[in-house]
Amino acid sequence: MNTLSFPPRANADLIEDAYRNWLDNPDSVDPTWRAFFQGFMLGNGAAATPASIAAVLTKEGTLSPAAAPTAPTATAAATTTTAASAAISSPAAPATSTASATSITPTTPATPAAISITDSLKQSQVHSLIYHYRSIGHLQSHLDPLGQPPPPTPRLALAEFGLTEADLDVSFDVGHYLNGGRMRLRDLIASLRKTYCGAIGVEYIHIQDTEVRRWLQAAMEPNCFQPAFNKAEKTRILRQLHKAELFEKFLHAKYVGQKRFSLEGGETFIAALDSIIERCPTLGIEEIVMGMAHRGRLSVLANILRKPFDILFGQFSENYLPNTVGGDGDVKYHLGYEALLKTSTGAQVEVRLAANPSHLEIVNPGVEGKTRARQRVRNDTATRSKVIPLLVHGDAALAGQGIGAETLQFSQLPGYRTGGTVHIVINNQIGFTTLPDDSRSTRYCTDLAKMVDAPVFHVNGDDPEAVCLAAFLALEFRQTFHRDVFVDMYCYRRHGHNESDEPAFTQPTLYKQIAAHPHVSEIYSKRLIAEGTLTAAGNDAIQAEYTAAMETAFAKAKAAEAATTAKLPAEYDPSARRFRGSNAVFQPAYKHTPVATGVPRALIEKITRALTTVPAGFNINGKIKRILDNRAKALAADGPVDWGYGEALAFGTLLAEGTPVRLSGQDCERGTFSHRHAVLYDQETRARYVPLQNIAQNQERFCVYNSLLSEAAVLMFDYGYSMDYQKMLCIWEAQFGDFANGAQVALDQFIVSAESKWQRTTGLVMLLPHGYEGQGPEHSSARLERHLQACAENNIQIVNPTTPAQIFHLLRRQMKRDFKKPLIVMSPKSLLRHPSAVSRIPEFTTGSFQEILDDPTWADWSACPLPSAGKAGDTPGKNTPDEDTPTSHRPPVRIILCSGKVYYDLCDYRARNKITDTVILRVEQLYPLHRNRIAELADTYGHGGRLIWCQEEPQNMGAWTWIAPQLEDIFGRRATYAGRKPGASPAVGALALHKRELTMLLQDAFNL
Repeated sequence: MNTLSFPPRANADLIEDAYRNWLDNPDSVDPTWRAFFQGFMLGNGAAATPASIAAVLTKEGTLSPAAAPTAPTATAAATTTTAASAAISSPAAPATSTASATSITPTTPATPAAISITDSLKQSQVHSLIYHYRSIGHLQSHLDPLGQPPPPTPRLALAEFGLTEADLDVSFDVGHYLNGGRMRLRDLIASLRKTYCGAIGVEYIHIQDTEVRRWLQAAMEPNCFQPAFNKAEKTRILRQLHKAELFEKFLHAKYVGQKRFSLEGGETFIAALDSIIERCPTLGIEEIVMGMAHRGRLSVLANILRKPFDILFGQFSENYLPNTVGGDGDVKYHLGYEALLKTSTGAQVEVRLAANPSHLEIVNPGVEGKTRARQRVRNDTATRSKVIPLLVHGDAALAGQGIGAETLQFSQLPGYRTGGTVHIVINNQIGFTTLPDDSRSTRYCTDLAKMVDAPVFHVNGDDPEAVCLAAFLALEFRQTFHRDVFVDMYCYRRHGHNESDEPAFTQPTLYKQIAAHPHVSEIYSKRLIAEGTLTAAGNDAIQAEYTAAMETAFAKAKAAEAATTAKLPAEYDPSARRFRGSNAVFQPAYKHTPVATGVPRALIEKITRALTTVPAGFNINGKIKRILDNRAKALAADGPVDWGYGEALAFGTLLAEGTPVRLSGQDCERGTFSHRHAVLYDQETRARYVPLQNIAQNQERFCVYNSLLSEAAVLMFDYGYSMDYQKMLCIWEAQFGDFANGAQVALDQFIVSAESKWQRTTGLVMLLPHGYEGQGPEHSSARLERHLQACAENNIQIVNPTTPAQIFHLLRRQMKRDFKKPLIVMSPKSLLRHPSAVSRIPEFTTGSFQEILDDPTWADWSACPLPSAGKAGDTPGKNTPDEDTPTSHRPPVRIILCSGKVYYDLCDYRARNKITDTVILRVEQLYPLHRNRIAELADTYGHGGRLIWCQEEPQNMGAWTWIAPQLEDIFGRRATYAGRKPGASPAVGALALHKRELTMLLQDAFNL
């Protein structure tokens, strides 16, 4: 840029923006601009503002010190007292810092007459120095409780900015630091060091929103980000530290060698969490939904959620019997809990800790889903400020597991936002046995936070007041900006990965350091005693009180254990206590009893009108208009109803009856195969219209969201949502069924086992497109065999429906029964438009979902064509009716059982080859298998015919290996397999090979 001439108003905003950028970082603007701003600042001092400089350059006003505005850009927020700043003291004499070899001692501010004016370059460099302390001061912070303060960083040395010791007593303009004005350089550096280079290191300059940065500066800088807790608050912090430490020591002594994944070394986390809960009522927070891994969970349960000690101690007993109901339970450090906690003011905060297995970070999106559901329950969907998610991470897991990034990525997306998450990292500085140098490429484990412009407070875990202060500010930041924020608490792990581990095997020097390091309660209690806040006797009394309470509970647990052991096994009744001390949910047992899910024709007509009507002037896509017109015609003619129409009727009727519906997944608004079109877009303006939201004024809400390109995080989110808002039909749709492979942890560790492990129920529906149409190995199979392998104890439902009426009744059944089970649907692709895969309107007005479908051509024996006795030379199984030969009723020669799309291939083959002695039965619900219904059909068709199981998947996949022994048990004879040969890949890659395989498996089904 070589000129400073501008049009009279056109670029005022641009100039102001450049000036703001220069104030933030002088090096970020052109050198010519930089020189101009330096001179302007010198000439006008505190009167220089973005508005005033823009006015001069655009010649709309003349600036003079008397007439110019006095407030710098430094933000009105700087004068606002926040809840966080209430806990920050006024600046005191700064602590000695090692940030520079030069001794910086604050002095009495100079009088105006003593101020010496330096050249513009040095003034510019002072602004750069302020920026760099804000930006990289964290590099100079003392974060590691096991280490010494870091050595001076050259990037903050005076020489780096062209300054010398001779400049220390020179006063410089400080821009928008501390509301502007001038400070001696010595005092400025001391203030910056105290704020940014102490026990808390802050990363926030990466945030692009200037308002957010200014708010943080206003909260931290006026009081140098120093705690100012009163005596009662300090005592409470110490009490929490003692609780955490004594609890772990008690368990270590009483239950030698048992795993508990202790918090020792990170006890300050308990004090921080307690402080957050205490602060919640003042910020309007009524509920916290919390997720964490196993380390420290027992301490949280006991010391925060106040789970009774005797229950916790009882779970350590070798004779402990889990109070499961038809399930298996889980280890104590995976269990969830819920508690309504009363704070010191009398206000209550509900805290819900989600159960979580050892897959660590996978719980994160589940907690986000639970939070969004709880926000809906509490009518908190406008501001999302009453219910907040709080996630606790381990440093190695946060950095190493991609689910963390996926969860952050949907933090601001419409269908998944929860108003911001407070993240706390218990930074043990080790993962299992691996140090950070071997486990991540980033400096900090929290560096992924920068992807969503989240501020990060790194803090020394041996300074409890600093940790609590950072937690306060994080909580207020979340409530103010509804964005994610991180508190990275540096601590250590006093034991190995678990209490029976020997960490010295791999980290001998580290664990020598840890063994010699005092507990944080010792460090803090000495500090409070030295400053007169607490006496030694008072400190001892706190410890004695807590230890006595644990001893009493321990004796109670031992007595209960003895009483239970004395009973005979037959007398033990686990249902008597039924997961006492947990957040278990109990429900009726699964049953095959049909549920009437038909609806009146008038309701179908009402839903169809909504589905086929668009607002006046709405420019609908021509192809979609034909789809809607065809639906209207189908209603008038009683059919045919295709899959998309049948599904929409299910959604619409539920909405009209008062059941909300949520559908999320990749491109699910339109549907991967363009069958749904739940959202319509004007072709001229892209105005959005949702027909299912316009059925009636008093209908329930239909929520449909195209998700980010994630499976694990989105499925876990919807799983969490479905658990805490069970009146809603909650559906996750995979773009292709095999995409569920990317969410296998969510399926294995939560969805299929949660009821057995934790007695937690969900009615989540998963739509997994499945079917062999020659699309190759990756887009054919939803890996049905994997889901069947996980079936036991009536834990889930796996369905492979073949008609629109079946999906209609199936989805409605999911919300009409008195129990909840996850539902996995092998949803169709080619059947979406298959001319035979249609239903008639009367099939929607009556009936229910049929788990086993009889052959419609054989269901009425009196109407079906009867095979003749055959003639000499006829091939068995190939007989055709002979009009000249009278025949009698005979059972079928062959019974083929199948599931899914292959049914239509079999019917087509039977029709083309005029085969009349074969019955085809459809297993629509594979699990729980309705064995009694299959047995009824076996008796109906006799036990002498050839029994075939036909599938389109390879023999080592699909349902064959799972269902074969059950068919043998039901029919009393083994079934013959007809299908593709075993394969390492789910399907072949060439369409020609696919067709050849299909021909062969159909021939086998009718000839083997």
